[in-house]
Amino acid sequence: MRSAAPSSGVARRLAVDNIGLETVVFAERMTEWPCSAIMRFMAGKRTTLTVRLRRLAAMLRELRESAQLSKEDVSARTGINVTTLYRIEMAQARPQRRTLGAMLDLYQVDDKMREEALSLLTDALKPGMSRPYEGAVSEVYANYINFEAEALSARQYQTSTVPGLLQTFEYAAAVIDTSMPRLDASVMESRAQARMDRAINLTKDDPLELWVVMDEAAIRRVVGGAATMAGQLDRLLDETKRKNVILQVLPFDAGAHPGMAGSFTLLDFRNPVDPELVYVESMSVHDLVEGHSEIRRFGVIFDQLRAMALSPRDSAKLITEARDAITRSASGQ
Repeated sequence: MRSAAPSSGVARRLAVDNIGLETVVFAERMTEWPCSAIMRFMAGKRTTLTVRLRRLAAMLRELRESAQLSKEDVSARTGINVTTLYRIEMAQARPQRRTLGAMLDLYQVDDKMREEALSLLTDALKPGMSRPYEGAVSEVYANYINFEAEALSARQYQTSTVPGLLQTFEYAAAVIDTSMPRLDASVMESRAQARMDRAINLTKDDPLELWVVMDEAAIRRVVGGAATMAGQLDRLLDETKRKNVILQVLPFDAGAHPGMAGSFTLLDFRNPVDPELVYVESMSVHDLVEGHSEIRRFGVIFDQLRAMALSPRDSAKLITEARDAITRSASGQ
């Protein structure tokens, strides 16, 4: 039996609670990614997205649908604004504990489900890996850092630079120094350090499985000077020795390819209830994209790119040749 609508006093208290919600803004770029849920995080008060918050949102949406209630029904019975319900179910906002309790009461969940939902909310309130850098990086990148930290695997295509996870501090600083408009020195250092700290994902007890395809331009373009670039290529060669890292180079002579539009990273997660994500990068746009059709499309593109790229062994040989060429050029040989 469905519970009756709350008294006006309860409804007013819930409404006040909802005013305090920290929200992130999602934007659908339908012309570029059809039929997708695209998450763009805009300026304003931040609520950094995490795997747990997204899982909680999916749970609440499924509970409402199982109860055969519309958002309008839930709003009428709890006093929670319809817009707020939409944001909660789309992981655009973290619900207050009282708000979550009202929703769970209405959906008549059992104790086990209630405990799981409250646990997810508690975990969603904990600072993610991006917390130390949130003042220096974009919101979408902060959210990507958090997702990457909990991912099982990452399949990445990089167009013109070495992937951030594999960068040395000197190389990262040189890349970030090209940002327009120019950044303050403290912001540059913080962004470079964020890339260094992300590398722990490759060495932790349950490390991220990383498969990278990078354009040959990334190893040929001398960034930060010969010494910095040689050090960066040495780092790449060291990383290829890890069992959880596969590195392939897409050579110039491969010709045109489906990754020319920009870099992207596909993230897979350990828990099957957490859907895959794609992080898309270009000069003007950084987006987190989800939706079966988009995930499948990027997966097909990555498969084509790795098929066109050199084998890991031949890629390591090419990186070694590039490093030696840079070293010889710097020494005047």
